[in-house]
Parts: sequence; C-alpha cells; structure tokens
Amino acid sequence: MEPYWELTFDADGDVDTTQRDRLLAGVAHERVTDLLVLAHGWNNDRTMATNLYQRFFAPCQSLAGPRVRLGYVGVIWPAIRFPDEPIPDFEPAATATGPGPAPGVGPQLDEPTRLLLSMTFPGHDAELRRIGALLAERSEVPSRLYEYGRLVRNLVSVHQDSAAHLFADDIWTGEPAMLTDDAVEVCQVFAAVMQETGQQELFGSLRKRLWNGAHELLRQASYYAMKRRAGSVGQLGLGPAIGLLAREARDVRVHLIGHSFGARLVSYALRGMPESVRGVKSTTLLEGAFSHYAFSERLPHAPSRGGALHGVQRRIDGPLVSCYSHHDDALGKIYPLASKIAGDSSTFLGLWERWGAIGYNGIRAVNGAKRVKLGRAIPAEGCVSVDASAVVRRGGPPSGAHSDICHEELARVVFAAGRIATS
Repeated sequence: MEPYWELTFDADGDVDTTQRDRLLAGVAHERVTDLLVLAHGWNNDRTMATNLYQRFFAPCQSLAGPRVRLGYVGVIWPAIRFPDEPIPDFEPAATATGPGPAPGVGPQLDEPTRLLLSMTFPGHDAELRRIGALLAERSEVPSRLYEYGRLVRNLVSVHQDSAAHLFADDIWTGEPAMLTDDAVEVCQVFAAVMQETGQQELFGSLRKRLWNGAHELLRQASYYAMKRRAGSVGQLGLGPAIGLLAREARDVRVHLIGHSFGARLVSYALRGMPESVRGVKSTTLLEGAFSHYAFSERLPHAPSRGGALHGVQRRIDGPLVSCYSHHDDALGKIYPLASKIAGDSSTFLGLWERWGAIGYNGIRAVNGAKRVKLGRAIPAEGCVSVDASAVVRRGGPPSGAHSDICHEELARVVFAAGRIATS
C-alpha cells in the first residue's frame, strides 16, 4: 500500500495541514494517476483504521494496469465503535475487552467503553459514571430508566445554535424519536430488536431485556452523534481538501470510497467541494449508514422536499455507486428504528421503507438510477446500486455483516466505477 498518505480531521472538520500539504506534494512527486481515498465508519483509533485500509487496499496493486500509478489516502476522523462488535477476519470473538458479560448479567458500561465515550464526549465524565451505575444496577424502578434516558440524550445533544444541526439529518425531519420519545418505550423497542438479531436471550426477565434495550439506546445515540459528525467532517473538511488537491494536481483522478458513516462523510464531501472540481472520477459507498433517500430530488413521503444530497452526484465525473447487503443487521434492523421520527406509527416494514439505509437496499427515489449485480458492468455515470450480499455476509450480533467489506470483489467495483485500467 504505497505510496500512502493520511488526512486527519478533528470533530469540527479541521484538517491536519501538515498531512494535507504532504499529500499535495506527494501525489506529484510519485506521479500518481489514480488516488484512492477511503474513509472509515465507526472506529476507535488510528491503528484500527489503518488495518482496515491495508486489508481493503491489499488487492488493488495487482488489479492495476501497467500504466496506472495508484496512490492511497486513509481518512482519519474521530468516531467511536463499541468494543463488543467484532469485525470479520480482523478480531477474535473475544474482543480486547474480554469475552463479554457473564451469563445473566447483560451488557454493561465497561471501562474501555466508558473511556472511549469520555474521549468522544469530553466534559461528561460525571454523567457517564452515572450511566454506568444505572446499567449495573438494572433497577425495576421506572424512574431509574427515565433518568438513564435523560442522561444519554444530554450526552449526545448539541447547542441549538450549533452548526452541527446542519449535518444531522439527510431528509430534513429533525431529531429521531429515540432522543425524544418516552424512554421506557424506546428501550422496549430496542430490546425487541436485540432479541430478533440474536444479541440477547429469547427468554429472560423483563428487567433484563429492558436494560439490554437501554444499553442499545446508548450505542445508537452515540452513533447518531457520529453520523452528525461525519457530515460536518465531509462537507467542511474533506470536501475543501479535495478541492485544493484538484487545483494543485489537475491530472490526478480521485476515487472516493467510504464505509458506514465514512460513506456519509465522502458523500457530504461532494457537497463541500467547489462546484468547478471535475477530478473526482467515482464515489463508492460500502454499507452506507445514512438514508437511502439522501440523493432523492423528491422524497416519496414529502414530494415538496428532496434529500439533503440531491444532485451532488453530478459533481462526480463518473458514477456514484452504493454497495449494499441484506445481511447487514446494523442497517436492516437497527438503523430504521434509530432513525424514525416521533409520531411515525408504521409497521416495521413501513419503518424500513421510510427510514431505511442506503447500505441495506441501495439508492432509492432517484430518477435514472440503475441496479446491477455484483461483477456486472458499472454504468459510466449517475447513481448505481450494487447488491453485494454474495460477499458481504459474515458477522455476528449486533451488526451482522456490516463490517465485512474487505473483499477483492468490492475493490473491483471501485476499479470498474472509476474506469481504472486493470492488468
């Protein structure tokens, strides 16, 4: 994976300028023809991100034709991944935090996770300690669960005037119901989904199931904050950086790739690029954790409005490709519930239709969008959905196959989308 550069962004989207300048100088010095830029999704540190990049990029050099000089960029941005989510072919079943809670105990806020949350949400140590204490207590008293819900919601909230609100919503509907509805009812719903995905026992006390749902509320609320952050880092950080690269290295063909919230990040980067940029030749989204209507000009449930990203695909001098899998439990079962807005009384199928993710069934409600099978030709432009379920299929609860993206078949999708010459 050489030459390789990193672009590190803080939570506000500010880039490490030393790294950026090193990249600008390096692509010319190395005579790069095609630059692959990959952004991770939920993730805990640079080591985990670079391991992902090494694994995904591993087959690329052997795929490239003799006249292609590849360069690689790993985007590093502050996200969080709960340590109980194993990655296929990357970690043993017993993660760094140990083999998991003892039978009958249920999920708790262990010390590694608490420290991760403390770094992600600075200034909330007291609230996190109380959240941990409530999870450990698992009280039957309803007031404890309401207190827990209030603490979790305060943890991920931002000031009403914060610019972060501009990047929280892909279809202009406001905060999700998990942050506004009755906390006990929210935990009950999450508990039911955890049971369906095999994350908790079918039979167990109501109290145990309810607090398992409470633990999932903490996870999903934290991920909602990361989703919001991915949009701001993409539009305010990566987009301008790509614009500067296009100005300084006009002949370099850029290919944006993103996994999970990283897919949202690179999509918002398109919105943040100067409109004159024509150097981005493809954008490939791997199990994208954002709305499947984000690129729609007219939302099916609100025809007077479009998705937050409608039209940005026209800033690509090539196609926008979404690789999706029906084995992704994080997006197929949990994401719709975590995204739904208060007052929506749809059935579960209806929830998926309205609040579904682009990484579960591709791009929806975009005129002219194509759907192709994995391994088939990729159209040269427009929105394209590729069913990757044949390879993106492994992974246990709670996320299923969400992180199972390191396959040569997906690297080939990137090459096909970007018209990168192969050997």
